[in-house]
Amino acid sequence: MTAPAQSTVSRGVGRETPTFLGMPAFPEAARTALADDQLRANLGRATATIRDKRLRAIDEMPDWEALRHAGAAIKDSVLARLPELLEQLEANVTAAGGVVHWARDAAEANAIVADIARGHGITEVVKVKSMATQEIELNAALEREGIDVWETDLAELIVQLGHDLPSHILVPAIHRNRTEIRDIFLHEMGEAGRPAPPDLTDDPAALAEAARLHLREKFLRATMAVSGGNFAVADTGTIVVLESEGNGRMCLTLPPVLVTVLGIEKVVPTWSDLEVFLQLLPRSSTAERMNPYTSMWTGVTPGDGPQEFHLVLLDNGRTDTLADTVGRQALRCIRCSACLNVCPVYSRTGGKAYGSAYPGPIGAILTPQLRGINQHPVDEQTASLPFASSLCGACYEACPVEINIPDVLVHLRAKVVDHQHGHLGERAAFGLAGAALARPNRLAIAQRIGGALLGRRPRLRLRGPGWVHAWFGARDMQPPASESFRTWWRRNRGRRA
Repeated sequence: MTAPAQSTVSRGVGRETPTFLGMPAFPEAARTALADDQLRANLGRATATIRDKRLRAIDEMPDWEALRHAGAAIKDSVLARLPELLEQLEANVTAAGGVVHWARDAAEANAIVADIARGHGITEVVKVKSMATQEIELNAALEREGIDVWETDLAELIVQLGHDLPSHILVPAIHRNRTEIRDIFLHEMGEAGRPAPPDLTDDPAALAEAARLHLREKFLRATMAVSGGNFAVADTGTIVVLESEGNGRMCLTLPPVLVTVLGIEKVVPTWSDLEVFLQLLPRSSTAERMNPYTSMWTGVTPGDGPQEFHLVLLDNGRTDTLADTVGRQALRCIRCSACLNVCPVYSRTGGKAYGSAYPGPIGAILTPQLRGINQHPVDEQTASLPFASSLCGACYEACPVEINIPDVLVHLRAKVVDHQHGHLGERAAFGLAGAALARPNRLAIAQRIGGALLGRRPRLRLRGPGWVHAWFGARDMQPPASESFRTWWRRNRGRRA
């Protein structure tokens, strides 16, 4: 089976880091994924397990719906006050000894991080798992500058060593099984540092131990770490990172230089607001009552932890998304991945088919808005994402901050169609329909003709080339009624409809 095309960046140690650049549109990538039986089996088992655990975890909370409402309300309030809160956050981070940078796009953010590394003569950094840095493809950008980047999250490490792309927000290597992971460790760890034991088995404890030993030397050697952030508290300048393994804690405390890349929507006003999300996020993501490792820091503290802290506030399309009154609710997202685990499309295609760091239902609405859905020329991959859904609504029910993903999908589909102006045949069909509906007498004529010609058929299947086949090849169109309501009314009520 041929894998979808993707861009790669050569690394100084002779390996390549793949990126999402050049990925095909979703339908093509999905067809490739659907042909991979092993991938579908891995995804099916993993998403079912996570989904069931999450349901049990939220069933323990009698006020779960109230928490969802509160989370959505807080996020909407943040979006309404975003400039004010970001300025407050900047002032408090600066007062605590940190340095705040503003990045309009991925290129600016990557350049800021690279400049900080070069300014310290750093050629190697360790990373906390971060969706924002995946979004801007920071690893590839730093490697182009001769800086080696090491992922320290276990799943991210598996993806990196496997020269792979992530396929899930929470569990990037969800598409891999234990045997595949063992083989990756045996073949690749020695090229990146401490090798795996030659007798390594696929026992989870053995795999975790091999990763721990491999990463330890990197933690102790690194002088710079890069993180994302789950939240930032505006009234104190505190950054918050939630993770499950402790690798993040090592990155956030050992290296003397720490750089955090944070999407501007991640700010919350107060600690009371943060408390809501510290209940919502663990249960929605890992199905845990309390997050195992919650790290918080405010600026720098002499003699304790990193002695230089940089906060990069990332826009990269978020301001444009905020301007869309329907689409902006995507910025509520807290990156829990609950929508992925309930999505029938994602569970069959996996995350790489979405061609973005953000897979699944949330990726289908967030990525097009961050990239810009009305590009010239049209980006077919981005334009295909709002259609990567059955609109079943399971994602909306699962979302802990009540993002109405189906509504946004329909909204974005309309934008895509308006921008592309539709296929010539589609434009002609809708033009005729519009002309008929514009005048009552035209509609009456169309109804009589349609009813006379097609009304007695039990079903109507249209066949033809191009868009006709694409739409009707798997659909039966309902034939028009043999008698219209207008005719029925005239016959039964004796008056003109």
